[in-house]
Amino acid sequence: MRNHPAIVLVVVLLSTLSLPVSLTGASVALPDIGRDLDAGLAGVQWVINGYNATFASFMLATGALADLFGRRRVFATGVAIFAGAGLLAAVADDILLLDVVRALAGVGAAAAATSAAAILAGTFHGAARTRAFSVFGTTIGVGLAFGPSIAGLLIDTFSWRAVFAAPAIAALLVLALVPLLPESRQSQAGRVDWVGTVSFTAGLLLLIFGFVQGPEFGWADLRIVAAFAAAVALLVSFVRVQRRRAEPMFDLALLANPQFLGICLAAATIISVLVPLLVYLPSYLTTVVGLSSGAAGATLILLTAPTVVFPLLSGVLTRVVPASLVIVVSVATVAVGAAWATVLAPTSSTAALAGPLLTIGVGIGLSIGLLDALAIGSVAPHRAATGAGMINTARLASETIAIAVVGAVLASATGGRLADPGFTGGLRTVLWSMAGVLACATVATAVLLRRARTAGPAEKVTTG
Repeated sequence: MRNHPAIVLVVVLLSTLSLPVSLTGASVALPDIGRDLDAGLAGVQWVINGYNATFASFMLATGALADLFGRRRVFATGVAIFAGAGLLAAVADDILLLDVVRALAGVGAAAAATSAAAILAGTFHGAARTRAFSVFGTTIGVGLAFGPSIAGLLIDTFSWRAVFAAPAIAALLVLALVPLLPESRQSQAGRVDWVGTVSFTAGLLLLIFGFVQGPEFGWADLRIVAAFAAAVALLVSFVRVQRRRAEPMFDLALLANPQFLGICLAAATIISVLVPLLVYLPSYLTTVVGLSSGAAGATLILLTAPTVVFPLLSGVLTRVVPASLVIVVSVATVAVGAAWATVLAPTSSTAALAGPLLTIGVGIGLSIGLLDALAIGSVAPHRAATGAGMINTARLASETIAIAVVGAVLASATGGRLADPGFTGGLRTVLWSMAGVLACATVATAVLLRRARTAGPAEKVTTG
């Protein structure tokens, strides 16, 4: 039973489902958390940013650990940490404690997510791998799609604490099923790159700290300036360390591969639109439009529901059209949706928001799963977890920085209140900026992937 592919898929998908629910659920709960714990905007933002920051920062480290010490072992450890931190978050009575345990949950999520992708890659091959990752993407989509509505119902029925308890309970169920998973690791023994791990993790955390606390402390504050300067120094140090290592945790040589670079660019820019909207749109809908938490969560289904269906459709499309075309179209579609979403106003109805939100969701749904399969297929099998860590680090680092930057823009526009006057104008500025960035990313991704197709038939190999 341990090596049966269907069992592996079920266990991995159960764990995968709880991670986006934890993120989107927390975003819907932010207004209630702030009121209940008497927390300011910066403290409440860290409920999201702390989770995402450690999720992104530890992705490379946990991927390397999984390759060295065993994917199942690191997966189990990550799920256990995530579950324990979720239970602690459910009983936290102080915003600082909540922020700390959310950051701890992010560490567990990083270990679970990277190892899960590597376990799938090691279990399935060829066309079966493409199908497995399509279902993997659909599961992420389900978590994103129904996370806000589930969270809204939990908050309205119980309280915001149930938003953290529910994913933790699901993680405990996954933990009980871990013995059914196969174990795998890198064939040759290696060492953990602690210097690289510390420099990357600390650098990214300081960068996020600067963006989140900048509006509150002031951008010229010595603490903010020092944080940005230290972040740059640490990240430069990380690059230098990786270049000197024979087996780097972040294989910079892959960035010379046009296909891998195009995949990372598409993943980073697409997620930088979705997640900030999932974080801040619920607050807009509740505080400005006047919806309840449940109604706000239901409205967000317009944004996330396509991510349930379209990952499977993209798997079918790649049988008749190049995967590169699907990716480029997905980025362009998200750009159109972001520009369209600027119609948002205090009097916006669900019908008025349906078009832009669905358009963004379709673009995201086309890319979920497909990007992961292409990225992992670009690296050697024994480095599967590290390859998964690289694309997920690009994705998570981008989304976390995007959340912090968007939060800084909205905090400045609203005087730190996330309410009108200022919220509508700030959100429109953010959406136009997103559309511009995505338009540039569409062109760049198309050029990179076209160059990769011209160089060789790697795409057909990786997609099966």
